[in-house]
Amino acid sequence: MSEKLHDITKQIIEGAELPEKVMRVAFDEIMEGKASPVELTSFLIGLRMRGETPDDIAAGASILREKALKINAPDAAMDIVGTGGDKIGTYNISTATAMVVAGAGIPVAKHGNKAVSSKSGAADVLTMLGINMDCPFEALEEALAKAGVVFLMAPRHHAAMRHVGPIRAELGVRTIFNLLGPLSNPAQVTRYLIGSFDARWLHPFAEALNKLGAHHAWIVHGANGLDELSTTGDNQIVQLRDGQIKTLSLHPSELGLKTVSVEDIKGGSPEENAIALRKLLEGEEGPYRDIVLLNAAAALIASGHEQQMSEALGRATAAIDSKKALNALNTLISTTNKSV
Repeated sequence: MSEKLHDITKQIIEGAELPEKVMRVAFDEIMEGKASPVELTSFLIGLRMRGETPDDIAAGASILREKALKINAPDAAMDIVGTGGDKIGTYNISTATAMVVAGAGIPVAKHGNKAVSSKSGAADVLTMLGINMDCPFEALEEALAKAGVVFLMAPRHHAAMRHVGPIRAELGVRTIFNLLGPLSNPAQVTRYLIGSFDARWLHPFAEALNKLGAHHAWIVHGANGLDELSTTGDNQIVQLRDGQIKTLSLHPSELGLKTVSVEDIKGGSPEENAIALRKLLEGEEGPYRDIVLLNAAAALIASGHEQQMSEALGRATAAIDSKKALNALNTLISTTNKSV
């Protein structure tokens, strides 16, 4: 039993919004395995009912980061990640975007997992493409250096989550831990493009990232509820840049991209999505390419590596057409399989 967690949970249930330093104590108790199943359940449901605050999110993410098995990454590196949960079943957009951004010369340490609410998560499609998810940890840093992109499988880096996983699965509802993954990159990057399944998390994520020391970030919610920028309509964006937060919007037509329907960007199984992703990087045109170009351009802006969307779009397009994005994927595959 954790008396500290019990007292904090009681205040949360009574509606108190507690400072980050207090919430850090609660998450530390949980991540150290000191909470009983009943205490953990009460804490998670109490937060859900009260509503999670930026301090709650920052506290949880900071403890996860502290306890993570980390890798080194260049200062310019970024993450391109979504919360999941949009339940639309699109192609693997952020995964393809990571390859394009790497092809454009910006290192991407992509943090993710297997599918939870979709047919094909990042880990699923990358496995189908031939990437070794169980490669030695030194190969991860080598891949980031050589390919400009690496995939960091969340369960390998966040062993402390084993204390939470069974309760989350049994509860079967969204908890704060669904929000912490995108903010807990074990490469400690400070630049992000984060997609959210719900627009109400845009500002809280930006505020939490600011507390966590991020320099540049776009947190986005796409048309039709996508947890990434969408070519189906208007996109909502909250930008964090050097401590300043502001709201933006973006329509694909502003970049000369065709507006499409959700059906045009729906994917399939991991096998099907892997084939589509490789074809995209080989130069196949169509709705999948367009939505990836939109997100890649946004990533270049979000991370502070470009200032104008038109120029960022051109840089992303060149990464595909020059086959540099395809080379990034192929190098990632060969590096992670080197010792197999």
